[in-house]
Amino acid sequence: MSPTNAKRARLRELLAELVAEDRHVLVFSQFVEMLRLVETDLAAAGIASLSLTGDTRDRAGVLEAFSRGEAPVFLLSLKAGGTGLTLTEADTVILYDPWRNPAVERQAMDRAHRIGQDKPVFVHRLVAAGTVEERILEMQARKQALADALFAEGNAGTDTLLDAATLQDLFAPLGA
Repeated sequence: MSPTNAKRARLRELLAELVAEDRHVLVFSQFVEMLRLVETDLAAAGIASLSLTGDTRDRAGVLEAFSRGEAPVFLLSLKAGGTGLTLTEADTVILYDPWRNPAVERQAMDRAHRIGQDKPVFVHRLVAAGTVEERILEMQARKQALADALFAEGNAGTDTLLDAATLQDLFAPLGA
């Protein structure tokens, strides 16, 4: 089984478990086509879902439907669901694929972590071992460490973070 199929199968299992526990789940992906595949999987399993992508015409209607509990799973593209949403009805966030910018993922997670949230929010990050996704997570960690060092009082440690090897690595192709 390919890593993509294994990961998608794991997502199906996880969503079935979470829905059985009466969780309200946000699933984020940067790929709209993947969200469509997941939507098909959910329909086949008899699990209701809603979707928000850049193609969604009635954004407010979809958000209201989730607020009313019409579906336990809300599928969102990272770009369409990254800003301007408060989804405190959700208690679980799943990041299906890593994004190169950790701030985008934090914005996605923050949809459920808002004023008015009265329950713990669990975050699941699905990563296929031995794939470019692992490299993306490594890159995220380096970018976060660099940002933390740049904004730290006195900028202590930036000289070692910004050496030539680090800069070359930051700009290297992912396949290298």
